[in-house]
Amino acid sequence: MNLKSKGLISLDIDGKIYDYKLFESLESLVRTKSQRKSAKELNISHTVFNRRLLKAEDKLGLKLTEKVGNGTRLTQDGIDLLNEFRKYDIQIQKTSNINIAGGHISSGLLESISHPFNVNVYSSSDRDAFDLAKRGAVDILTLDDPLLAYELNIDFTPIAYDYLVLISSPDAEEIKSINDLEGLEFVNVEGSAQRLAWNSLEHYDIDYSLKYTVNSQFDAFKLVKNSNNLHSFLNASYFKGNEILKFDTRHVISIIKVNEDKPKVDEFIEFLLNDGQKSIENQGFTLM
Repeated sequence: MNLKSKGLISLDIDGKIYDYKLFESLESLVRTKSQRKSAKELNISHTVFNRRLLKAEDKLGLKLTEKVGNGTRLTQDGIDLLNEFRKYDIQIQKTSNINIAGGHISSGLLESISHPFNVNVYSSSDRDAFDLAKRGAVDILTLDDPLLAYELNIDFTPIAYDYLVLISSPDAEEIKSINDLEGLEFVNVEGSAQRLAWNSLEHYDIDYSLKYTVNSQFDAFKLVKNSNNLHSFLNASYFKGNEILKFDTRHVISIIKVNEDKPKVDEFIEFLLNDGQKSIENQGFTLM
């Protein structure tokens, strides 16, 4: 998919123009998880809102939303498209808002907690977010795994702890000991803290194989749950699972201040380390 920014109002995707109304709709749907609520929020009819999404899906050849119970949520393709728009929007805007980019887990945390600051959040892999930060488009970089900071000798600020849990297919046999992991097939998430799980399995001399590699933990979860006898290690803050490697995979969720001159950045970081810790704990993370 070839994307080009068209100022503040649209994106050129494979030669077709998508104006801000589509991305405004996707942003609203992330908040409300309801087409009817989003239509009301945008002051348009539900029919117009639904037609807007269907038209975009037809042009793109992608499914952007899916029904969940009585509501609607974005598919991974919808999330990816919205994040591309957010990325370009962050680079173009000269805004007083705090621009944040980072891994799916850490950026999702900062997007979910309650705080009194105006922020824009872009979710990606740690390395993609770091590339965005190098272009001067980010005020705060968040890391799902501190490995990148260690590799580049960059100072980082821990804001929480997390660990990995084992997620298994519905038909998989129950895992009661580390030896039960012998010979299993796993879904790997590129650029995640899973390296801690693989290192642990190798330390325990467990033979395993990585059958698939995906870009996000949510893709891994969906793949595991819809497959036979597959497994993956995912963040406990977002997923419930077997804690067999809890202590082996404990790691910090961290932030890096990129922009020294943006107002409110220091205040936001101070908030995360103090008053915001309760909100972080409520999102399933372990406090510092």
